[in-house]
Amino acid sequence: MKKTLSLLLLLLTAGAPLSAQKLTDYVNPFLGTATLWEPEDLGYVRHREARTWGAETFPGAALPNAMVQATPVTMYHSGSGYQYEDKTIFGFSHTAKGHWNLAHVPILPVTGRVNPADYASPFSHDNESARPGYYQVYLDRYGVNAELTSTLRCAYHRYTFRPEDDKAILVDITRSNNNVREWSLQVAGKNAFSGSQWGDGNIFFYAVANYEIAGLKQEQGFQRGPGGRSGGQQSIVSVIRFKDSRGSEPLELKIGFSFVSVENAKMNLEQEMLSKAFDEVASEADAEWERLLSRIIVKGGTERQRGLFYSTLYRCFLWPCLRSDCNGEYTDVRGQVVNNGFRYYTDPSFWDDHRNKVVLMELITPDVAADVIKSISDKGEKNNGYMPTFFHGDHASTFISGSWQRGVHNFDLQKAYKLILKNATVPGRGGRRYMDEYLERGWISDKDTTNLPFCNEFKAGVQKTLEYSYDDYATAQVARILGDTKNYEFLMKQSQNYKKVFDASTGFYRGRVDDGSWYKDFDPYYPYFQHMWREANAWNVLFYPPHDPEGVIGLYPSKKAVEAKLDSLFTEPWRGYEVENMTGFIGQYCHGNQPGHNIPYAYYFVGKQEKGQHYINMILDRFYDMGADKLAYAGMDDAGEMSSWYVWNAMGLYPYSPADPEYIVTVPLFDEVDFKLSNGKTLTIVKKGNGEKITSITYGGKKVKRWFVQDKDLQLGKTLVIKTK
Repeated sequence: MKKTLSLLLLLLTAGAPLSAQKLTDYVNPFLGTATLWEPEDLGYVRHREARTWGAETFPGAALPNAMVQATPVTMYHSGSGYQYEDKTIFGFSHTAKGHWNLAHVPILPVTGRVNPADYASPFSHDNESARPGYYQVYLDRYGVNAELTSTLRCAYHRYTFRPEDDKAILVDITRSNNNVREWSLQVAGKNAFSGSQWGDGNIFFYAVANYEIAGLKQEQGFQRGPGGRSGGQQSIVSVIRFKDSRGSEPLELKIGFSFVSVENAKMNLEQEMLSKAFDEVASEADAEWERLLSRIIVKGGTERQRGLFYSTLYRCFLWPCLRSDCNGEYTDVRGQVVNNGFRYYTDPSFWDDHRNKVVLMELITPDVAADVIKSISDKGEKNNGYMPTFFHGDHASTFISGSWQRGVHNFDLQKAYKLILKNATVPGRGGRRYMDEYLERGWISDKDTTNLPFCNEFKAGVQKTLEYSYDDYATAQVARILGDTKNYEFLMKQSQNYKKVFDASTGFYRGRVDDGSWYKDFDPYYPYFQHMWREANAWNVLFYPPHDPEGVIGLYPSKKAVEAKLDSLFTEPWRGYEVENMTGFIGQYCHGNQPGHNIPYAYYFVGKQEKGQHYINMILDRFYDMGADKLAYAGMDDAGEMSSWYVWNAMGLYPYSPADPEYIVTVPLFDEVDFKLSNGKTLTIVKKGNGEKITSITYGGKKVKRWFVQDKDLQLGKTLVIKTK
């Protein structure tokens, strides 16, 4: 589809059920590729040249959790490599996440004499389109219509040149979003070429063209910085030309990839794509996405809401990414090629997506969830016995606890527990940072200084203390399941450590310096990248951690005091701080970064659910199609976390404490949601009324007494009715 949802969606009848409609038609892969520029969207006036962080999504072709993402590059070292406001394309790369890395093996179709220092092509969004598993753009400089599609481990390029032009491709083998350490590129047959590129993993490739190769020429180019500016390290630009290539038949490239070897890349190509035509591969990709999206059918709502729902649901299943081949082989963290009988994946972005996205994975693709746990366990066993961590916590513990309790059992729980228990109890390289302090005192100190700029990176002691408390709770749940009473009791005690960084005199979590006193230069409005908090200010870490909401509320004098604090949080204006990774404000609440995403639900615990819903509705309405082109998020998607927040709340549920098998009930956007569970049953969620205040919740005809519904009950496939006024 085109970058907007206009034509198709305008033809649909508002409120009509989607069962007869292709759900992939609702997905806009351009959503999240734009940057926020206007003060009313940012929450402040821009003074610096630095571009704020967008959602950093990519529009290219990919299957769910695939190895390959075939996508355009408009700016290196910039999120996924694609920025909607850019005007030129440098090539089409084959891996993407949205976090300033990857973008392996960029390839660009070219004609005529190629200038190795100036080859990018202008393009227009009017001649660009995308749908799940397919991307297309017209390259003005070369007169080429480029189309991309993919399988799990292979990319298919179809380039339609002008009939009078000789066909060629430029392989930018020394460039990616990483620092390319080593590379190789060679002709591998009369119509094949192969090679490798080392940068964020050593990726190998084997490509077959439908034209015979005439030659490969390599010339010096120049690395380009942000915005395509020349300068810096020299690069090698490789141009492959083809024999007898004039005419109307498109140039087609079928490329297999592997993180093991060129031979495995060729094997992947032969098994997944070599015998197939472009349109067949694109159709199969569309069908695969249709199967996944159809696990959740929504009825009612507006065209815009349905478009946002399926676009965000699509975004939830692009990361983590496959790293093993058709034969099961993968390269482990020690650099050894092994085959352990499961699909090997990259790590989830745990600091971000432990909150909500991995729970969707547990429910919709539990086989992937299990293999991800096997993958991180394999890495942990080979990395000093510590489970992989990400930023501040080791939220793999949350994922493992939540997965097992939601019925994902086809992994070795004892093995995973041994790793996360070591993270929680033994300081050491590869485990949690500053664990000596945490185990000795129950909190982590912050730097005793003044006038720190936002961007300085220190220990983020408050953030780590809060998150380690939650990780301890999650690990304790696994200890309980396995009958390890001693460690369960120890970890549950540790899970209360969050209270040790709460300053009752201010009503905020606050940094403590090494002697135990409070950090003196304390301003709850001032944001830091990594001091006391991570990418937040004191307001945006309030009411965390989620495993003990009553205990968090109990830190304040009364529920009235908590309500007043929440009211202030959403009404105290942002103080104009210009911070590239904090955008999208309601008062002090920042939806453009993850630390505060649990805050609206705190109203539930003081008897003011309707206030929380008011802000949830505001967030759903304001922060997912922002900017002039309606293609920007409030902040980074962070591998699907931001998208998942939308999906959950649009359905009327949210995994408030993802380590626990339960969900807080919210007011859905839709009149009815049918969620096809992995056990074959269907959970139906029905909304009665259009208000913000929930007056009753029933499940299977029985009243739900608390705000939470249990996963074991939802798995029965009955009807959850949410009445509002």
